[in-house]
Amino acid sequence: MKLRYFILAGVALLGLSSCSDFLDKPTDTRVTLTNTEQLRMLMTSAYPEYSYVPFCEISTDNFIDNNSPGVDGVRFNLSSYDRNDDEAFAWEDIRTSTGEDTPSGSWEGYYNAIATCNQVLEKVEEFEANGDNSGKLQAVKGEALIDRAYCHFMLANIFCMPYRGPELSQQEPGIPYMTKPETTVKPHYERGTLAETYANIERDIEEGLPLINDAYYEQPKYHFNKQAAYTFASRFYLFKRDYPKVLEYANAAFGGADVDPMPYMTDIWAHKDELEDDGDFNRYYADPVHMRNFMIIPTYSAYLRHLYQGNRYACNREAMQATLWDGKGPTWSGVHPCYNGCGMYIAGYNQDYGLWWAGAVGEQFEYTDKVAGIGYAHQVLCEFTGEEALLNRAEAKLFLGDIDGCVADLGVWEAARRNTTNSTSSLKTWSKEIVKNFYTTAEEKYVLNSKPERRELLGAKYLDSLYYGIAKPINIDIVCPTAQYHNSPEINPYLQCIQHFRRIEFIFRGMRWFDIKRYGISFSHTIGKDARVVTLNPNIASGQLDHRMALQIPNEVIAAGIDPNTRIDPPLTTKVSGFKKATVRPNSSD
Repeated sequence: MKLRYFILAGVALLGLSSCSDFLDKPTDTRVTLTNTEQLRMLMTSAYPEYSYVPFCEISTDNFIDNNSPGVDGVRFNLSSYDRNDDEAFAWEDIRTSTGEDTPSGSWEGYYNAIATCNQVLEKVEEFEANGDNSGKLQAVKGEALIDRAYCHFMLANIFCMPYRGPELSQQEPGIPYMTKPETTVKPHYERGTLAETYANIERDIEEGLPLINDAYYEQPKYHFNKQAAYTFASRFYLFKRDYPKVLEYANAAFGGADVDPMPYMTDIWAHKDELEDDGDFNRYYADPVHMRNFMIIPTYSAYLRHLYQGNRYACNREAMQATLWDGKGPTWSGVHPCYNGCGMYIAGYNQDYGLWWAGAVGEQFEYTDKVAGIGYAHQVLCEFTGEEALLNRAEAKLFLGDIDGCVADLGVWEAARRNTTNSTSSLKTWSKEIVKNFYTTAEEKYVLNSKPERRELLGAKYLDSLYYGIAKPINIDIVCPTAQYHNSPEINPYLQCIQHFRRIEFIFRGMRWFDIKRYGISFSHTIGKDARVVTLNPNIASGQLDHRMALQIPNEVIAAGIDPNTRIDPPLTTKVSGFKKATVRPNSSD
């Protein structure tokens, strides 16, 4: 009893002591940043955790609805992975899902990363005021500025209209540009204009670029190293149509204008016999040892499951034939060597109606309990690569009047794919003339045969007569008019080649959506067994942009006081004639 008494008394004293200690401590338990090394380490958590790829990619012309009848009348009865996919495919407001693989998750992920950057930059300013001007501190500052610019840039391209030049962009809403840590409860933020958003991004880029120093990174390719930062800058100025800057920074990404870019191209098909499944392809493709991978971002994402579990929406039919399989190109016809990945389809389906995906997006699964088989699905994004820097540079050269230089860069991209394929016997010789002739013909056929009455007349030959939509008309001058740079009949075939190569290079990676916006490409999605057709950019030829190109701000953000996007749709829904009577193929569970 005495022992019990003393124990209880000790517990009571401990409780009083703990209470006193608790009251003596500050209620803010955040870590106090006291040195540069802590700032450097904090930047490892300053990158977005969620992927923009799933909802951007399904919005593009790289996907079709397998439940809609093709020109032969065949369709399936398949389920989507998530209602979120149904909304994205139809360019509706995406409201039914939050978290990973949604606009809501991306909004949160990018702003969380921005908050970390701002916390670091605030401390950098404090340390500088106290006399610290070390190389490490300046490198941390540079990374935080470039990362903050990148996150705002991605938010702008997801939730805003495309950049339209300094004047027209004043008429488009931007996104809140955060430059200070949040210190109040429920603060109100203004979106500002898109022009202001881009001006802030540019300010951060130009201040941050000279400060980037790879020597202070333990794993440079998981950070904004010099090559990644220069490639991001070239992407930003490409979207802004500041082509001298694109050329400057794309050259810098390779280490100079005279550096051979070939070592920075993929060699994935040369190793295909070593790669057994999509996971192997992804691990090889995203391996930081490759020179082509400038920056890698691991994300939480079940994207691959959207493709092979929710298999209603797929890269198939004309989308597949324009990118992966049995399509056309300036130097190839049929299966071609330009696709970076593996094509797969569900057993029992005809391959023309299969479910295709790139090895570049294979899932990496992190087990938290192997016995229970649970954990987290990840997608590793190769966010900045040598191929992007090369294609950015080719487009800059084209608008700067260097057609030969543009064709030479595109030839490097094409030649790299020849080096990784089994046979080149069916490939034509790369030349300026073959590019001009192919894409001129492809666009002429698309324009001629894209009307519904032509679909009915041509029947099963309709898709081939369009060259599968490889060369849809480009309206970049309507989207972002400039006084100095214009598309023209002379350069248009080469611009078509650039957008086609970019479509293949970035397939399943979401970038096609941003290219559709900045090029002003118009296309349709056919939905469901009733063949309901919705068209993006139906009035662009008259200069009117489709505001559904800006995805809707997440519900919870609107509820917090941020102005929503206005997504007024013109009459867009039609029924397409010319289909045969639909033949339903059951799904695999039937």
